[in-house]
Amino acid sequence: MAYVITFLLAVCVTYILTPFVKKLAIRIGAVDNPNARKVHFQVVPRLGGLGMYVGFLAAVLYGLPLTSDVVGLLLGSAVIVAVGIWDDVCQIPAKVKLAGQILAAVVLVLAGVRVDWLMNPFGEYIYLSAVLSVPLTVLWVVGFTNMVNLIDGLDGLAAGVSAIAAVAVALIAYQMGQWASVAIMLAMAGAAVGFLQYNFNPAKIFMGDTGSMFLGYTVAAVSVMGVMKTAATVALVVPVIALGLPIMDTALAILRRLWAGVPVFAPDRGHLHHRLLDSGLSHKQVVLMMYAITAFLGMLALLVVHLQPVPGICLVAAVVAVGVWWALRLGVFARNVQIGKK
Repeated sequence: MAYVITFLLAVCVTYILTPFVKKLAIRIGAVDNPNARKVHFQVVPRLGGLGMYVGFLAAVLYGLPLTSDVVGLLLGSAVIVAVGIWDDVCQIPAKVKLAGQILAAVVLVLAGVRVDWLMNPFGEYIYLSAVLSVPLTVLWVVGFTNMVNLIDGLDGLAAGVSAIAAVAVALIAYQMGQWASVAIMLAMAGAAVGFLQYNFNPAKIFMGDTGSMFLGYTVAAVSVMGVMKTAATVALVVPVIALGLPIMDTALAILRRLWAGVPVFAPDRGHLHHRLLDSGLSHKQVVLMMYAITAFLGMLALLVVHLQPVPGICLVAAVVAVGVWWALRLGVFARNVQIGKK
């Protein structure tokens, strides 16, 4: 029952606050202007992630005691949200944003949340020294923070995908007895669902970098907390599979931009959702298709963790191969992809 209340509290607080955040965004100039790469045709306020964060914060403070790792998560998420607000208002350079993401990850590490050991499915535990543990944790958190950010290109896409993935992670955490992780993931899912009422097509407000970075950061932090408590590699495997769609999209985007000889952070219209739109699907059809794919990947994650290592690896490899084949068929490396277009 406590988990249900945590979820519903995040939904309600986010739903109530988002209209006020929308007015604030308009007042301070945190708006998203249409251009050739984007799919909306009018000015839309962003900064919606602020409402999600407050809803999430209220739910976590209600449902959890303030242990050191929970405090580290909340402080780190406050840093990432502050960086996101700055970017949504002022459009800060990519290097500055990256520095803010690293700082948020370091806050987690300083709170003692880091990957110190992993369970080797073929043998004994693998213990990591601080020389490896700290940079690995920072890289993990920064990587996930940016993955969700990159799929935030259609109304409701990032919020829905993140909510579905969060539920998958929560289910695994429940099976592993990680009650704090369950509550945090349900709070995040609730915040995303509450925001989705205003963000589904046609969107009245965007989450902005404030929201997308917050969602990615939270999933990354909770998975590290899971490793810290159980020494089980599954805590890292589940979010990787559940968020397989943005991970694959990010990997293909990096390869596409390197192949084109442009900066990795250069925007383009080669993302999976862009290519699906170009194939003739409507905005809502693309979003619902990507929800379905994420739900399938979430169920795959729940299955894989109960398999022996070799069958699990083979199953994931087969799904990845099919996904890459599908993406190539869609034309993610097509010559007509607009690269570097602002």
